Amino acid sequence: PAALETLAIIAYKQPVTRIEIESIRGVKSDHVLDNLLKRKLIRVAGRKDSPGRPLLYGTTPDFLKYFGLKDLHELPALEDDPGGLFSTEQPDEEEAPDL
Repeated sequence: PAALETLAIIAYKQPVTRIEIESIRGVKSDHVLDNLLKRKLIRVAGRKDSPGRPLLYGTTPDFLKYFGLKDLHELPALEDDPGGLFSTEQPDEEEAPDL
């Protein structure tokens, strides 16, 4: 489940950093990323132009082949994203609900 969740995040948000993945998942993802890299389902797609120059991850042709896709446009649409799982944006203070 952790690998599929991480793979879905990368597929839909690529290029994406480890920190962005962990922000969405809420847990560390080092080992999962290592396993996906070893299986050649993801690759290092470069470095983000930000402090620390973190690695960016993206999917590979093996990912497409494994899931029977011709290209990333064949991924199902995220029309129904309960809770905004793939969003890393934080609501504005004005929009945040009062607790």
